[in-house]
Amino acid sequence: MDALFLARMQFALITVYHFFFVPLTLGLSILVALMETFYVYTGQDIYKRMTKFWGKLFLINFAVGVVTGIVQEFQFGMNWSEYSRYVGDVFGAPLAIEALLAFFLESTFIGIWIFGWDKLSKSMHAVMMWLVAIGANISALWILIANSWMQQPVGYIIAGDRAVMVDFFEVIFNPNIWYQFPHVFLSGLVTMGFFVMGICAYHMIRKQEMEFFKKSFQLAAMFAVFGIVGLGLNGHSQTQHVAEVQPMKIAATEALWETEDPASFSLFTIGSLDGSKEVFSVRIPGVLSLLSFNSLQGEVRGMNELQAEFEAKHGPGNYIPPAFITYWSFRLMVGAGLLMVLLAFYGLFLATTDLFEHRIKVLRLFIWAMALPYIANSAGWLLTEVGRFPWVVYDLVTLAEGVSNMVSAGMVWLSLIGYTLIYSFLIVVTIYLMRKYAQAGPVSTVAASPRSDDIPSLAGAQD
Repeated sequence: MDALFLARMQFALITVYHFFFVPLTLGLSILVALMETFYVYTGQDIYKRMTKFWGKLFLINFAVGVVTGIVQEFQFGMNWSEYSRYVGDVFGAPLAIEALLAFFLESTFIGIWIFGWDKLSKSMHAVMMWLVAIGANISALWILIANSWMQQPVGYIIAGDRAVMVDFFEVIFNPNIWYQFPHVFLSGLVTMGFFVMGICAYHMIRKQEMEFFKKSFQLAAMFAVFGIVGLGLNGHSQTQHVAEVQPMKIAATEALWETEDPASFSLFTIGSLDGSKEVFSVRIPGVLSLLSFNSLQGEVRGMNELQAEFEAKHGPGNYIPPAFITYWSFRLMVGAGLLMVLLAFYGLFLATTDLFEHRIKVLRLFIWAMALPYIANSAGWLLTEVGRFPWVVYDLVTLAEGVSNMVSAGMVWLSLIGYTLIYSFLIVVTIYLMRKYAQAGPVSTVAASPRSDDIPSLAGAQD
């Protein structure tokens, strides 16, 4: 295991773990802000309790997400210093704006929201939460603008041995961002929806705070249906864009070694050990062309043809992504997505017909279904990043060219082990805190202490 492989492993570990928390932050911030808005306009105490309860879980998730995200930044200047040196003029700008504009916005106003329950008016306090939600989603936007440039570099020239930005607006309005950001935003709504529905189901099975959790379940189910339908539509458009700008990713996702017209969609494929050809497959004729071009006719180039094209352009090398990872991560993402479609609509049916008491056993499905968006999010992120192999910036900088020349394999091994241990500890702590405060349920305003309005302080939860 050389330094390049270990650096990739470390980045994958930190990125995937960090992305566990990002979608829930995006979605739950909006839900909490909406609940507090209902409280402001209706004056009903139940919405205040909902704001505090779900806000408490939001804060736990937000805190761990911030910790894991900060670590990610340092890798660009350490393990991937050559990458940062080569493209820092372009890639660094969106990251700097994200920190100065979005991250400071959300981190500042989340502090005001936490400590401002008795110090601000109800409406102004709700505005603070909306600013947190807006800041969180703007933060995601700027991060994805930077990532979109890695997927589809635009607005730059090569000056000497560095990429230099020449059109800031072309970078921030990268065509890829119009597909990638809605996908992540909608993923956040779906993640939040299933997270909330799962916790609500847990309490409704036990007949605890039925009105409280029915209302929460109804809101979450509406968000989940909206998000999952939007994801399906957006995913189709995104597939067509990727087929245009990164044809190798589409070919690897479908284990398509040879060019086809019309191109078939793989239900199940086994490839050779060297990854150069297909051994066995079950395919549906024409469906891949339909997904790529909205037509049953259309050429989709295979990996072998694209490999030859890259070799002619960049010289000898392996330009085919790990087909096993891209192929199965796509199917894991779509499979989890289809299950969520069924459960989201069924959840909305339960919420609108108020059949919770008659479907207690079925509600257990929603507890297990909390894992589905996390599976889909992680699989989709792996597909997005691994499918770009061997490029760290597509068709411009390879992974081998971006890794640091000064960091040895031993150094990366040491930090990888350290990060793994620390992140394992964080996983345990996060699950413990989430489970503890989710099971505790909302604090009763009747039995609350005089300091109950200081919530979301974690000390205010019931054990």
